[in-house]
Parts: sequence; structure tokens; C-alpha cells
Amino acid sequence: MMTEESKYLGTGRRKRSVARVTIKPGSGNITINSRTAQDYFPVDIIRQQAFSPLDTAELQGRFDITILVNGGGVSGQAGAVRHGLSRALITYDIALRPSLKSVGFLRRDPRKIERKKAGLKKARKAPQYSKR
Repeated sequence: MMTEESKYLGTGRRKRSVARVTIKPGSGNITINSRTAQDYFPVDIIRQQAFSPLDTAELQGRFDITILVNGGGVSGQAGAVRHGLSRALITYDIALRPSLKSVGFLRRDPRKIERKKAGLKKARKAPQYSKR
């Protein structure tokens, strides 16, 4: 299952954000883009959302986690981290899959921003119509 030198990888995506998550057995240090988790996600709710797979699997403080995340905004990045962390935990132990899947952490959220169309101001917003 796990050796002392083993690393487990997972890639997560949401909206325009991509997170590459590496976990290895350790003391619970979390690094996101060379910063601490509290520094990168200062809002508690967003940080809690990003690391909720650890709570579901009851593995808090057992892994050193290194995350590289780019693109999108704070909420999208937190969703990408959650997705990537779930995938990495499954490579660590496949027995965690049913519990993570039942909560929905393995499903990639397909919603993206709709592209702007020609002749419109945004994706669906049209210029104001003038009859005369």
C-alpha cells in the first residue's frame, strides 16, 4: 500500500483552474504554490472546501501535500484542489473511492464560462434595441 519514499499524484480541474496535487506520508504540511494553505486560501470556508477530502477520508495530518495550481479564481482553484486531492488519495488507497465518490468529490464540475458571441456585448447580453 505505502512505502516510505512513495508519492501519490492527482490532477484536478474546475472552470479554468488546474491543480497538480502531490501527497506523501508526513506530518501534515500543506504547500500551495510555495505558500502555506492559510496564506494562499485565507478564507476558512474556501480552505475547508479545498481540503474536505481529507476530512471525509479521516486522514488529516498524515500527509505532506504539495500543490501547484494556476488559472481561474479562488473558488475555481479550491474546487480544482479538492478534485486533485481526491484523485491523489485514491492512488494512495483504492478503498477510499466509494466514500469519496458518494460525496461527489471525484466528479469533475463541467460548468465553464460561455464564450462571447459576435454582435453581442457578452455571451447572451445584446445591445439595447432602439425602434427609431
